[in-house]
Parts: sequence; C-alpha cells; structure tokens
Amino acid sequence: MASPVVVVTRRLPAAVEARLERDYRPVLNPADTLYDPASLPGRCAEAGAAALLCCPTDAVSAEVVAALPTSVKAIATFSVGYDHIDVAAAKARGIVVTHTPDVLTDATADCAMLLLLAAARGAYSAEKLLRTGGWTAWAPTGQIGVQMTGKRLGIYGMGRIGRAVAQRARGFDMQIHYHDVGRLPESVEQGAVYHETAEELLGVSDFLSLHCPLTAQTRHFLDARRIALLPDGAVVVNSARGPIVDDAALIAALRSGKLAAAGLDVFEGEPRFHPDYLTLDNAILFPHIGSATAETRDAMGFMALDNLDAVLAGREPPNRVA
Repeated sequence: MASPVVVVTRRLPAAVEARLERDYRPVLNPADTLYDPASLPGRCAEAGAAALLCCPTDAVSAEVVAALPTSVKAIATFSVGYDHIDVAAAKARGIVVTHTPDVLTDATADCAMLLLLAAARGAYSAEKLLRTGGWTAWAPTGQIGVQMTGKRLGIYGMGRIGRAVAQRARGFDMQIHYHDVGRLPESVEQGAVYHETAEELLGVSDFLSLHCPLTAQTRHFLDARRIALLPDGAVVVNSARGPIVDDAALIAALRSGKLAAAGLDVFEGEPRFHPDYLTLDNAILFPHIGSATAETRDAMGFMALDNLDAVLAGREPPNRVA
C-alpha cells in the first residue's frame, strides 16, 4: 500500500523533512513560498492528500476547511497556537486538528527573558550608539537602564511558558506576581503571588510579561486604560500573540515615558507591524523568534509527525485540539 500523501505548506527543518520522506509521500515547499491559503484545497485535491501540515502563516479559515477534499483526515500545525485554524469548522467536517505544545516552552521562556533584559538595559539604543559611531567616552550618566534584581515581575497567563519565565526570573531575585483564570496549587506557585484580577496584577508589575492565549477576551488586552494602571517606568514584553497588545496605546506610552521600554517578539498582522515602532529607541523588536532554536524546531516537527502518525493509523493523536 502506498504511503499517505501529506501537503506541507512551508519548508521545514531538514531532519523533519527527512522523516516525512521516509514515512510519507510529502508535497514539500523547498522554495518556502508563502502560499495563498485559498490555494491549499486545490493543492490537497491535486495530490490526493490525507493530511495538511501547516504553520501559523497559513490562515486555514472556515472557507478553506470547507473546500478541502474528503481525502484530508488531519490538519497538523507546526505550532503550539492554533488560532490560525478554524477549529470548529474542522471539527464539523470530522477533520482532526493537532498542535505542538510543551516542546516550545524553554525556548520561548528564554526569549521572554532576553526581551526583559534587552528592554530593561536599553540594548537597542546601546548597540545603535556603537554602530553609528556615537560613542565617544564612558559617561556616568550614559545609557542608564532599569535594574531587574528585586523588582516585581507580573506574569499575565501562568501556563507552561509563564511558569518557565517565573523560574528563570527567580534567578534574578525578582518577586513573582501572576494572574490566570484560576489560582495554581501552592506547590506550583513556588511563592508567586496570585491576583484575582488582571487590573490588580498590573498595579504591582514593575515588569509585565504576557503569556496568555489569543482569544476574544484577550485581544487588545493591553490597551491605554490598562497601561495607565502599570507603575510609571514599567517594562512590558510580549512573546505570546501580537494582537494581545493595542499597538497605538503601547507606542504612545513608550513615547510619553509612562513606560520605560518594551520588548516584542510578536505583532498584530505580522510580518507587517506598526511602523511607528521603528521610531522608538526604547523598543526591542524581534521577528517572532521565540521557538527559533534548532532543537526546538526539530522537536516541533517531530511532534507534528507523531500526531499525523497516530491519526492516519486510526489512533488518538497525543496533541489533539479538534
């Protein structure tokens, strides 16, 4: 019996594609072209695909799901987030949807700490000073940043990644505060202070790290009203989802000095982003590199394939969301 066909929307790490070619008949994308999502049903139909392996850059809408051929039994996303897939539409058609949780935790938490440190110490403006020839001498008042040691870190969303950030921040003697949909067991909190409301959390957050999923409730969570609740001179970082932040409000707060700095790895509408961020020396900007280590990207790909292996063999996949 011929191996199942899997349509793959993006170029994946070499080890992942090697396993695909060993176990399946993959339709790969060696040029890493960004496909129009509307073309995916046709590609799947032409190939007789049993599964679609997609990425966060693919908007698998209800219309796309409805147009997929009946041969498609699974959609595996190469990501922990799956808000780019209309899960309800897939479920209604009996198409299994899977994602890749857990394996991104350490790399994304490391990235959040990098953003915290770089924003607090003005890494961009310091490097810019060197690269533009503006550094003439060490100065007692030059490149003054914000110290993290002993400060209060507010974590909005205390899931796997939020807890990993808290673990790292304890190494800087930071005081951990958090808000989530419910309080964690005391053994998991490890001394972190729970706040029943997000507003209460913001009031004590010298540093704020966002780690919630993107939902209707969290879209533009960090708006002007909530930024006003933060202590003056706070530092904000977002390594979760871009639309959690109201860009105009954040930019205004960075310009006014209400916030000392911000670090962003994700943006609303990425790869496009608000152009005014480029005018701010107190904004650290990364192109969504939270999971970008060789070890993590391989692990994500292998988990996506573990999920497909199970679905196409008639077993329950380990990471099913629909």
